[in-house]
Amino acid sequence: MRITVLTDNIAYEDFAAEWGLSILIEYDGRKYLLDTGASRLFADNAALLGIDLADVDFSTLSHAHWDHANGFDTFFAINSKARLYLRAGTEENCYGTEDKTSAEDSAGTPSLCEGDYKYIGIRPGYLERFRDRIEYVEGNYELAPGVRLIPHYTPGLEAVGRKAGMYIKIKGSIVPDDFRHEQSLVFETPKGLVIFNSCSHGGADNIIREVGKEYPGQKVYAMIGGFHLFELPDDEVRAFAKRVRETGISHILTGHCTGDRAMEILREELGDTAQQMHAGLVLEI
Repeated sequence: MRITVLTDNIAYEDFAAEWGLSILIEYDGRKYLLDTGASRLFADNAALLGIDLADVDFSTLSHAHWDHANGFDTFFAINSKARLYLRAGTEENCYGTEDKTSAEDSAGTPSLCEGDYKYIGIRPGYLERFRDRIEYVEGNYELAPGVRLIPHYTPGLEAVGRKAGMYIKIKGSIVPDDFRHEQSLVFETPKGLVIFNSCSHGGADNIIREVGKEYPGQKVYAMIGGFHLFELPDDEVRAFAKRVRETGISHILTGHCTGDRAMEILREELGDTAQQMHAGLVLEI
C-alpha cells in the first residue's frame, strides 16, 4: 500500500497547504482518492508528484463538509471513470455555530446563514450536478476486495455534534449532527487493518472500535486522517490519547483538524505511535 497526502494544513517544500485534506491510496493495483480538500490544490500538488488523477479508480468522500468536497468539480473534469461513493443520506445540509469559513466563502461568493447557523457543507448544487457520478452506500460496504466503507455504529453521537457546534438540517429543522454522513475507508493489509477517516468527528477511538467489531479477530494496525482535536483543552486531548492507546493500535498518522497543540500532546502520550502528516508526504505500508 502506497499513501500520498495531496492536501493538508501543513505545507512542505514545493507542496502548498490549505485547510482541507485529500489522500491518494494505491492498493492491490487500484487507486483510491479520499476527499479533494477545499479547492483544486490537491490536483496541483498531485501534478508536482507526477500523479495522473485520471488513473484513479475509486473516489470517496469521508463526510459532507466543504473542506473535503470542494475539489470534486476539478477531479471530475480530470477523471472520467471513477465513481464517488457517499454514505446514504448524505445531503447538502451541514451547518456550524463557529465562525469558520464556509464553502461559499472559499469560493468567493456570499456565505449561507440560517439564523445563528452557518453553512459548512458540500457546495450547494454539487449532488445534483454530479448525480451521474455518485453512488450512495449503506452499512458495511465492500468497495473492492480487501477494501470497505464503514459507517458509524456508536450511539449518541449527536451529543458530540452539539459539543462541537455542528448541526444538520432535517425536514426543515436544524438538529445536532450525528455524523450519519461520515464513513471510514478501511484496507486489509498483511500487518492489519488500515483506517482512513479525514476528520473523525465521531471520535477516532470510537472509529477504531467500530472497525474492530466489523472485522472480528483482525488487528487494527493504523489510522490515518484528522482527529478534530484542535479546539479541545489539553486534559481532553490527553484523555483521548489514553483511549486510543487502550485500543492497541500500532500507528496513527494525523494532521488537518488535529491541531498543533494536540499533536504535541499526542506525541507526549503516545510516543512514536503518533506521526504528523503534511502535504506531499508519501509512505508505504
